Amino acid sequence: MTKNRHFEIFLATSPGLEDMLCAEVKLKGFRQPKAVPGGVTLRGGWPEVWRANLWIRGASRVLARIGQFRAEYLNQLEVRAKEVSWGELLRTDVPFRVEVSCSTSRIYHSGAAAERIAKAITETLGVPRSETADIIVRARIENNFCTLSLDTSGDLLHRRGHKEAVNRAPMRETMASLFLRKCGYNGQEPVLDPMCGSGTFVIEAAEVAARLNPGRSRHFAFEHFATFDPEAWEQMRAVKSQRAPEFHFYGSDRDAGAITMSRANAERAGVTAYTTFNQATVSDILPPAGPPGLVILNAPYGTRIGDKKKLSALYRALGQRMLEHFKGWRVGIITTETSLAHATGLPFLPTGAPIPHGGLKVFLFQTDILK
Repeated sequence: MTKNRHFEIFLATSPGLEDMLCAEVKLKGFRQPKAVPGGVTLRGGWPEVWRANLWIRGASRVLARIGQFRAEYLNQLEVRAKEVSWGELLRTDVPFRVEVSCSTSRIYHSGAAAERIAKAITETLGVPRSETADIIVRARIENNFCTLSLDTSGDLLHRRGHKEAVNRAPMRETMASLFLRKCGYNGQEPVLDPMCGSGTFVIEAAEVAARLNPGRSRHFAFEHFATFDPEAWEQMRAVKSQRAPEFHFYGSDRDAGAITMSRANAERAGVTAYTTFNQATVSDILPPAGPPGLVILNAPYGTRIGDKKKLSALYRALGQRMLEHFKGWRVGIITTETSLAHATGLPFLPTGAPIPHGGLKVFLFQTDILK
């Protein structure tokens, strides 16, 4: 697997958001992306891997497919794993670990499978193995077919590297970016989050409008691969597409601590000039001056924060405020509770399938332009 060879690249996301991720990947200029269960596949080389980690907002991790073969027995798995050109991929001075998932296969013990793959790598290359290593070789054994991948991201990609403070039940940045896209947001309108928490939706919207690369503040696992070219990577990172947004982005929350967190996170992200955070209750919010845009929020729900019965009044107040004061705006609400969403009285469009989030299933309830 040489530096110039093309291979399959897999960008992971939450089930139900694959089409949104595929649309983003296509928009960013990657060739022939394809939505598949759990993510998006495309073909490319290591520059495409680096670019995907640096540019793509909605992916949770980027995997480089390095080997695919049939394996029904542990011995067969070890033999086939030894055929991979590990010396072209891993450095002998950087430890690794193996993580395996097994499904409907003769090889069913993930721990035993991981031991055999790790043995194949150490005997082939002499690279040290460590259970705490940052470099992860991932194997999926499904229907007696093994797919080997290198996790090129390291930390999950929602960890942008410039957000320190988070509130309770935060929305991951990767998921927030795809919900924004699902609501039709493309950086060409203002965004308001009336329950902003730590500011995720507002900051993501501002970054999209400012054309800031989501991975600009962090490091990635691929920087420790044998395939890594530091000079080429620095040239890629140095390309600036930043612009001053035409619109402003707003967050409010009844909790003063949330506003403090949001402002600090916006400053670290470099979008303070385009964002405004104010303490306010839902019943007090008003649309900012200027053109209408998108109201989006990760609303509290009974299984997440607070009691469901007590929340109905909050949702009703939100809906009333939207209907009375936000004509011309669109609204997107993320919640697990259909009954709470409908308590707003807002004219929602048909909802799609639920999206896994924090061990729960959430829905995006969105409106057309309010009239």
